[in-house]
Amino acid sequence: MSVSRLTHITRIGVEDMGALADALADPDVLRMENLDTDLRPPAVALARTHQAVDEDDANSYLPFVGLHTLREAATAHVARTSGCEYDWKTECVVSAGGLAGILNTLFALLEPGDCVLMTDPIYVGLINRVRLAGGVPVYVPLRAGRDGWRLDREALDALAPARVKLALLMSPAMPTGAVFTPAEWQALIDFCRRADCWLVNDTAMERILFDGRTVIHPASFPGMRAKVISVGSASKEYRMIGWRVGWVVGPAAVLADVARVSLSNVVCQTGIAMPAVAAALATADDGIAACVAEWQRRRDLLLNELADFNVIPPHGGWSLLIDVSDRGLDGAAAARRLLERGRIAATPMVNWGSADSARYVRLVYANEPLARLRGIGARVAQALDGDP
Repeated sequence: MSVSRLTHITRIGVEDMGALADALADPDVLRMENLDTDLRPPAVALARTHQAVDEDDANSYLPFVGLHTLREAATAHVARTSGCEYDWKTECVVSAGGLAGILNTLFALLEPGDCVLMTDPIYVGLINRVRLAGGVPVYVPLRAGRDGWRLDREALDALAPARVKLALLMSPAMPTGAVFTPAEWQALIDFCRRADCWLVNDTAMERILFDGRTVIHPASFPGMRAKVISVGSASKEYRMIGWRVGWVVGPAAVLADVARVSLSNVVCQTGIAMPAVAAALATADDGIAACVAEWQRRRDLLLNELADFNVIPPHGGWSLLIDVSDRGLDGAAAARRLLERGRIAATPMVNWGSADSARYVRLVYANEPLARLRGIGARVAQALDGDP
């Protein structure tokens, strides 16, 4: 029997679909269930990793809050996107991946029972971390349309600000690829001001933006530097998933508490990975623009191939959702059909937000090249439109 803190911690679903796809041992299966990518990390990061293996300083617990050069690079990066200056010595802590940084931040800020504002649908791993830290998710819907996802501002206005201690936001969001417009960011900022709450900004994909969109950082709004905590990661933009390096940047008093949690949690980060991430953050040859262009081409191909399905276009990120309810299916049934009949591994959105999220199935386009994605429309049609 599980302990009480695990009562509401649900499965992600990716682990189940990944195991089923692995068991098929079929190279023709499109692996679209997990947030991996086939695009390589920056060359400078790969070279620096090899160098670090032979460095004694990279084989150490110290410094507990992260390598100095990485903290300098991370604060400089957040300063570029937010327009705010930060002191790397007191306002940055390195974490063992972005999600570890988010969990440490939630533990540093939440009392049991505190409400956390999140969009819906949203990554179940974020939901689980809120619950693990004692928080209670409060959802504001993202409304799906043929032009993409839009924040339900009426629903946001209807929420009671006094209930919310913290807003955990992501743009582009995962799994939807929703990108907040300036007006939507303003509405969220106004809510946070009314609630006098913290805003934790998950920036894991903030520059993976399509169709000419540009980064809008919540700390750039007047008076918000003191209330925004940015949590970043090398995993998505820099394609460095296996390095497990992230960073938390924000006001010094809060970061001191985040550091206390971090030291009590993972103790230290991966020594041979941190110099590589510092190099990636500092180089102009990071490959991000070229990768975003490639991911947009893959998104565009999918939108064209799946035009007969209720696909909600993502404006950024690595994945998109298909609403399968018009086929008389839910996400779980659709995912089974896609794997069995279409040889497509996809993840149902059960538990990824409110109960309404179960109508969606997610396709990740970051890990399959265009040549393998061509013809996917016929495979999806065979899977979802055939006889039960």
